[in-house]
Amino acid sequence: MAKTSAIEKNLHREKMVKQFENRRKRLKDVANDKTLPPEERFKARLKLAQLPRNSSATRVRSRCQLTGRPRAVYRKFKLSRIALRELASAGLVPGMTKSSW
Repeated sequence: MAKTSAIEKNLHREKMVKQFENRRKRLKDVANDKTLPPEERFKARLKLAQLPRNSSATRVRSRCQLTGRPRAVYRKFKLSRIALRELASAGLVPGMTKSSW
């Protein structure tokens, strides 16, 4: 099980990403628009830099929904490989069987 503080920190980042999503998108669109003058694009970049770092989507870590494990998380299931294997072995994941040869 992951530390509760790490899980909470990641949840806080997810909330901030949602909160600043529209503002970041507008500023990025202005900053990347080649038809605008360079001064206006530069101002947009400065405003983008003023936003909190945790409002960037790249700062959010994908974590297992059951255990909070940050590594080897399958996006489709939102579970780590360990949790997924345990659930599959118990027959709780429809259509998934443990391989044997």
